[in-house]
Amino acid sequence: MDFTELIDLASEKLGGAVLFANDDFFAPKENLLKASAPVWREGEYTDRGKWMDGWESRRRRTPGFDWCIIRLGLPGIIRGVTVDTSFFRGNYPEHCSLEGAAFDGLPTVDDLTDESVQWVPLLPQMPLAGDSQNNFPIEYNERLTHLRFKIYPDGGVARLRVYGIVSPDWDRLTRSGGDVDLAAAENGALVVSCSDMFFGHRHNLIMPGRAANMSDGWETKRRRGPGHDWAIIKLGRPGVIHTVEVDTSHFKGNFPESCSLETYNATDVADENLTDLSVEWTSLLPRTKLQAHTRHYFDRELLETGVASHLRFNIFPDGGVSRLRVYGKLIDS
Repeated sequence: MDFTELIDLASEKLGGAVLFANDDFFAPKENLLKASAPVWREGEYTDRGKWMDGWESRRRRTPGFDWCIIRLGLPGIIRGVTVDTSFFRGNYPEHCSLEGAAFDGLPTVDDLTDESVQWVPLLPQMPLAGDSQNNFPIEYNERLTHLRFKIYPDGGVARLRVYGIVSPDWDRLTRSGGDVDLAAAENGALVVSCSDMFFGHRHNLIMPGRAANMSDGWETKRRRGPGHDWAIIKLGRPGVIHTVEVDTSHFKGNFPESCSLETYNATDVADENLTDLSVEWTSLLPRTKLQAHTRHYFDRELLETGVASHLRFNIFPDGGVSRLRVYGKLIDS
């Protein structure tokens, strides 16, 4: 799987934040992690200069570099980053680099900027292209919570995407002994593939909280032929599923007519091979009618399937779903 198919661990939708920047004179540091794509506003200026949708420092007149510190929304193992310089043409940095660190709890800005912090190199100083998506793979297999992003010598970056695998604190999650949302992004789940996501990204299905609007859900294009749409979710950890919520909030004229759920315990099949027709899925929820703008809960309707590592969510024939919650017990808890 290409690293850009993974979850953006630094997204503001997941709680990511730029905690500090040494300079953001022309454009605020908070823009760096916006979930939306950067935009251009022709002819718009502020009292400091051209309005830019990104983080932009002033022109440096002394040696050095500019930098910021980022708290990941979800701690995890980083597989790659995208340094998006969209619309920065004569004012983008020549180079960038990235470092990481793992902290317990919630360190303060003073803690993070202390000289004693041991930042681990993740990306050496690399050249950047202006108005471009600059993709860099990362080869570091330890859990990280914070990043230090450097730009050389100064300039602007529209967005920073930090793709990786969520690494939750399972001890904390299982301490109560109750059910866990096995399909939550914050608990390490991932939507590994889907039939279509023309109007809404598949990862929206497993994001925290309620959807803000239709764009914050998973939505497919209108199906004009036979068949149905589907998404395959790799659960955060294998478990036994007890309750499922299918939330069609905001989808009123474009919700699926019905849905079904199937499970698989993939001890011998790679994620990318789960779309193979030879894979035998086990029915968890038979095809069931859905309603518009409704939170549907299923428990007694669920069939016994045993331990599941993956879930196939089928919608008939197409449409949009805001969120999918899959509550169950971990097999080793």
